[in-house]
Amino acid sequence: MGTKERRLREVEVREQLFLDATRELIRQEGLLNLQMARIAEKCDYAVGTLYQHFGSKEDLLVALAADNLQHRVDLFRRVGEWRATTRDRMIGIAVADLMFVRLYPEHFRLAQLAFTEVVWDAASPERRRMALDALEPMVLVCHQIIEEAERCGDLQLKGMTPQQLGLGPAAMTLGTHTMVHVKGVVDLGEMGDLYLLMMKHLHCLLNGFGWLPLFEPSDDAALKQMITRICSEVFNDIVCR
Repeated sequence: MGTKERRLREVEVREQLFLDATRELIRQEGLLNLQMARIAEKCDYAVGTLYQHFGSKEDLLVALAADNLQHRVDLFRRVGEWRATTRDRMIGIAVADLMFVRLYPEHFRLAQLAFTEVVWDAASPERRRMALDALEPMVLVCHQIIEEAERCGDLQLKGMTPQQLGLGPAAMTLGTHTMVHVKGVVDLGEMGDLYLLMMKHLHCLLNGFGWLPLFEPSDDAALKQMITRICSEVFNDIVCR
């Protein structure tokens, strides 16, 4: 390994050290109490060294969210490789996202914060680009499923592109996450299981595009059976809750 390569490797190792320390401090002290000085101190570096890697706290939060995305990507890739109908795989993407939230709640909450306007807009273009690059494999899995569904006649795009259609389920999922995790926004006693309700809405959306095989969203037993089957066939080594 040459001098240049060795220095680049040292920078990467130090950056990962900062990210790991940040993750640990958030776990111990909470996100709102995060301070750059505490991170540098925990890693035995000067604050100036930390700022050489991350120009602001917002840069650091976006970088950490991107680093955490690998867990989500791995779950999505499992669904993409699953030998099932295109519709089952599209529902599988939603199940994978719910599993990510439940398996890695701290990563999920950080991602929610990092992609809010106040943090995202304050981060540097370079860090935003890196975060979008980390998201790309997840987006690609979804688009590939939609494209395959159109090719094999399972789906009618009705003038939309795969990217445009994919935005609907994504927005529905993210919106539900927000309502579930902000206490008091929705009366859970009246609405019941919001994630089960989200799955019903998702099936209604897919039915509207004629995505075969059609599914009756009001059949709770069949819907729960589908989710259980996805967990069993795709995530059999992970506890589905």
